[in-house]
Amino acid sequence: MKILLNWLIFAIAILVSAYLLPGVHVDGLLTALVVAVVLGAFNGFLRPALVLFTLPLTVITMGLFLFVLNTLLIMLTAVIVPGFALDGFWWALIFGIILTFVNAVLYNVFGKEIRRN
Repeated sequence: MKILLNWLIFAIAILVSAYLLPGVHVDGLLTALVVAVVLGAFNGFLRPALVLFTLPLTVITMGLFLFVLNTLLIMLTAVIVPGFALDGFWWALIFGIILTFVNAVLYNVFGKEIRRN
C-alpha cells in the first residue's frame, strides 16, 4: 500500500510541476503515472551505474554534473513515454529541480499517513 501511495504522490508532483512550467507537457494523470514508473525505474536501475561511470566528472564539477545526469534521464523518459514532452534541455533541467521540491512538499504533507501505517 505504501508503494502505491508513494507512486501516486510522485505522479501528482509530476502533474503539478508540469502545470507550473510551460515547457513541460503531460497529457493527464495516466501519463503522469507512467512517467512516475519509468522515471522511478531509471532512477533505481540506470542512475546508479551512470553515477559510477561519471564519478570523475561529478567530482570535478563538485556534484553539479548530477543535475545534468538527472536531466538526461528525464529527457530519456520523454522519448519513451507518449504524452510526455519537453521543449528542450533547459526545461528538463528546471522540471527536475521543481519536481524535487514539489515532491518533497507533497510527501511532507501527505506522507505522514504513509509513515504512520
